[in-house]
Amino acid sequence: MSHPSTIREAARDASVVANTDVIVVGGGPAGLSAAVAAARNGSKVTLLERYPYLGGLASGGMVLVLDDMHNGLEISVRGIAMEIIERMAKWDLAIFPPESDRREEVRGTQDMWRKWSRWGVFDFHSRTKPHPVIFAAAFDPDGWKRASDDMVREAGIDLRLHSWFSHAIVEDGRIKGVVCETKEGRQAVLGNVVIDSTGDLDVAASAGAEFADGAYIVTTVFRLGGVDTDAAERFEYAEPERFAAVDRQAKRIIGGSWNYWWLKTPLPGIVWCNCPHMTGFDGMKVADLTRAEFEGRDRIHAMVDFVRANLPGFEKCHIIDVAPQTGVRQTRLLQGDYVVTKEDITRRVHFADSVARGRDYYTPYRAMLPQGIDQLLIAGRHYSATPQAQRISREIPPCMAMGEAAGIAAALALNADKTVRQVDATDIQRKVRAQGGDPGDQPASNALILEAAE
Repeated sequence: MSHPSTIREAARDASVVANTDVIVVGGGPAGLSAAVAAARNGSKVTLLERYPYLGGLASGGMVLVLDDMHNGLEISVRGIAMEIIERMAKWDLAIFPPESDRREEVRGTQDMWRKWSRWGVFDFHSRTKPHPVIFAAAFDPDGWKRASDDMVREAGIDLRLHSWFSHAIVEDGRIKGVVCETKEGRQAVLGNVVIDSTGDLDVAASAGAEFADGAYIVTTVFRLGGVDTDAAERFEYAEPERFAAVDRQAKRIIGGSWNYWWLKTPLPGIVWCNCPHMTGFDGMKVADLTRAEFEGRDRIHAMVDFVRANLPGFEKCHIIDVAPQTGVRQTRLLQGDYVVTKEDITRRVHFADSVARGRDYYTPYRAMLPQGIDQLLIAGRHYSATPQAQRISREIPPCMAMGEAAGIAAALALNADKTVRQVDATDIQRKVRAQGGDPGDQPASNALILEAAE
């Protein structure tokens, strides 16, 4: 019996469950920042998230080091990103090097390397060895959830978890709201400004925005418990040749990882493993995501068997958890009013309308605006950039900086009865800086100022 390749669905109603000023779709790091920033600046905000928790890849994806937020000795990402680190640190659920260990005269020493390298808080872009210690933070995923919950409650945000985005509501080139699938059926949320923080450009693509397809590695991140990290580090430094052989074989079994495949976490005896890195999977395809889950788990179990038998300190290790969200790094990328290029990132090009910073690069407001659609902002790893540029500018802190700028831009537009495209970037910069962030309005000494890039 043959079956049709498509079916036509009957028109269905969706209950309107909220009418608000700002709708933020996606409760990951960028979405949290956007929602909190908009609410703190006087907007009524509804935040939609498909999972039962906030944090996205920071919590559910267990990307447990916040980096790309320094420019040499300077901390380049502040604002809400720094606030959540400080909140987690009060609970001993975030750890970062104190300023005394980041001083120029000590941060590149062997002593600092041994003290901090297994926390992942070093400048892996540096060509010097050992890599210098920088400001970055290792944190606990449930600490992130707790801090996010507190910030959302304090800001008075209408949070709707378990709400899976379905499609955008667009009329005459202007977004009016979104429809979600829920256990209660289809639900609509109407609003004046929508911020797409989905990571995959779901809202903007549904609204008809131009985008480019991208693909990069995916990862099924996991944590191991029962690890004697002191014994493992002693082995690493006391027997470097034997350690190198074991480490090399472990990486071969896992099938792809950064140089340090395990890092410490704030929880004693629990280590974070940001691997395996797997290629050839499309983060937008159900079949590929399913295969990635199976392959990732197979590699993880094979590696655990090996390190138990061969790596001192890991003899009694066991799997604590595998991240509930697959680590997808790149899918759809907005093609907005400006497309950031790899050269913009690597040459440290500064833009007059910069509203967010990363390590040593800048994000122009135009890269958050889709062409031809009013009242829609994009914040996160799916911003307007080439695939090559996105690979080196997609870390969590700069995405949070984008989210904070987007939330502030939305509130400014509403307060002035303007569209988000009409908001002056200098007003966004001024407000971000006044609230403790760094919009990149003041170029660093190593920035390249090109008027032609504006």
